[in-house]
Amino acid sequence: MLRIFLPLNGRINLNIFVDNMSFTKYLLTALLASSFFIAKAQDFTLDLITPQYDSGIAYLTYYYGKSMNVVDSTVMSQQGKATFQVKNEPLPGVYSVVLPGKRNSLDFLLDSARKMAILIADTSDIIGKSKVTGSKANVLFQEYQRFIAEKSPLLEKERADYFDSKTKADSLKHQENYRKLSVELSDYRENILKEHPNSMLAALLKSMKEPEVLYSHPATHKDSLENYQYYKQHYWDGISFNDARIIRTPFFLPKLERYFRQVTNQNPDSLIHEIDYMLLLSRTTPPMYQFLMNWFTDEYFNPKYMGQDKVFVHLFEKYHSQGVSTWLNDKQHKAIADRAYMVMSNLIGDPSGPLKMTDVNGKVTDLYNVKAAFTVVCFWDPTCGHCQHELPILDSIYQKKWKQEGVKIFAVLTNNDVIDQWRKFITDHHLGEWVNVYQTDAQSKAVAAAKKPSYQQLYDVIQTPTLYLLDNEKRIIAKKLTIEQMNDLIETKIKNTPTK
Repeated sequence: MLRIFLPLNGRINLNIFVDNMSFTKYLLTALLASSFFIAKAQDFTLDLITPQYDSGIAYLTYYYGKSMNVVDSTVMSQQGKATFQVKNEPLPGVYSVVLPGKRNSLDFLLDSARKMAILIADTSDIIGKSKVTGSKANVLFQEYQRFIAEKSPLLEKERADYFDSKTKADSLKHQENYRKLSVELSDYRENILKEHPNSMLAALLKSMKEPEVLYSHPATHKDSLENYQYYKQHYWDGISFNDARIIRTPFFLPKLERYFRQVTNQNPDSLIHEIDYMLLLSRTTPPMYQFLMNWFTDEYFNPKYMGQDKVFVHLFEKYHSQGVSTWLNDKQHKAIADRAYMVMSNLIGDPSGPLKMTDVNGKVTDLYNVKAAFTVVCFWDPTCGHCQHELPILDSIYQKKWKQEGVKIFAVLTNNDVIDQWRKFITDHHLGEWVNVYQTDAQSKAVAAAKKPSYQQLYDVIQTPTLYLLDNEKRIIAKKLTIEQMNDLIETKIKNTPTK
């Protein structure tokens, strides 16, 4: 997967807790830097008092996606005090002070307050013996944290005791105890939502809440289908895409990932529909809009499933190429554009790009003149160790199965410096029944002079071997499959193709 490493801007510093940073995090970094200029230019001050520390560096951090990002850092005084100064007021969300040594931290909520103080009296019980002042939101939040800290161990104990039960009576007892505790937790959360519906804590609880289903024990396929449809329809009930606070929480990104990876149909058209609708909902809230745009771009930059690169091309054509993503820099825009141009000409279902090359006998051969029920296009290099291993296997399957079904192999040499080795490999491994071609220097210059894309761009050839499967009209059925996947797909296609 392509990684793009960019300099960080503004007051956001490198994530000190996560070493493996993907393209997403760099896109999000650009967003974070710009987000500070969306907020009003107000200074923010946080005083930290923790007598157990008389030296070391403390950090002010916030949740963003799955990572923690640093807003500011400061040195603890001998009196156990430190002050964080932020020139521009950070956006609301879930923040955390990380104490020296990075082993202890305390989460708190940041609302519109410009001055806050945190007292941590005892790090052996940070939640129970700490106090956040200057923000009403944290009174409710700390009460909730303490309630959870009290009930969570009891839940875990009942769960462990249930699995350790020796008798049915014990199992039922611990199961019932666990149920009662769960109901107590649920009732506590529901009471917060009822009594403090506009609080930041309520927004967080809503974002975590799972929708109910119609049938707890579906008996038929129809029940299961209705459950899925209801669940999907109500999945975002607790989320407002105009509330930027939720993007600075540990809950929102996992919920977003689950929706697009597990809940939504993985068909690219279905994904595009969901993405466009979500971006439409968030367009009046720049931090949310930018967060979503960055995540969608990274998610489908190198998609997990074949055919979903159509989603990435859509994002490029409808948004990035139209100047929507102004928060990204030139290097990021170039990376997105380069990738889009590499995949937009080889989308599943589209006609394959032209390949007019020269065969082993010096004859000009056109891919579109190859008559076949299915055509396997193979880009390869005889000096590539993987190709040396894979191509004889490919030919073996071709000889035993594909040839009699009207399948042909159109093999393209990708390295013109090894013409002699190419010819020798074809002879030594008896690949003469394939259509073996290469692009001469003259042909390559003619393509460039006509300002047409190279075959490497048309077929996104960045490694060898690369395999494509085309139908009888040379439309792309599949691409970048393994030999085993290619064989399975061809067998399925042949089985489902009506005979004359």
